[in-house]
Amino acid sequence: MSPRSAFLSDDIAAYLSAHSPDPDEVQRSLIEQTAALGPFATMQIGPDQAAFMSILVATISPSFAVEIGTFTGYSSLAIARALPPGGRLLCCDISEEWTAIAREHWQRAGVEDRIDLVIAPANETLENLDDDQPVDFAFIDADKTGYLGYYESLIERLSERGLIAVDNTLWSGNVVNDNDESDDTVALRAFNDHVAADPRPRVSSFRSVMV
Repeated sequence: MSPRSAFLSDDIAAYLSAHSPDPDEVQRSLIEQTAALGPFATMQIGPDQAAFMSILVATISPSFAVEIGTFTGYSSLAIARALPPGGRLLCCDISEEWTAIAREHWQRAGVEDRIDLVIAPANETLENLDDDQPVDFAFIDADKTGYLGYYESLIERLSERGLIAVDNTLWSGNVVNDNDESDDTVALRAFNDHVAADPRPRVSSFRSVMV
């Protein structure tokens, strides 16, 4: 078994998997279809992360959630299943091909009626939201050089109980690798520094950002 994180050994990764909920039939199908995409399959979150995300969403009970970067839909499936009655999820992506796999599995899971998928650059989609539309939960997992822009588009829209969850912020440890000056790594360092110094997401307003 190959660990999903550079910080986990094979044994720890296997232990974590054994003590996490097993994927159901729809999730297994989604994992298999995504694996058939080859190297791109590594962009899919793991079942353990999906389970944790469902807990977060269920705790916050968002009326309106946003996902930046849907890919084949594993994370959006986890979010949508945990929404309260009447809750909505806006998915932002630019790939018709990959999100077609997501749509198929949303339908099989019976959650397609609570998801709105927009195929367009995410910043454009966010700019077109009503000014008075608060965001209760957001998940950013898209192009790393765009993280800061997505964050800025979301942060002022957060409700009083809002949370932004952000994937890949440690980038397998490369954010502290001085020899890595790739665009993605540099962008993630800048993003992490920006969030750490940002006075807006603080406990006093019950708004927070998880990186």
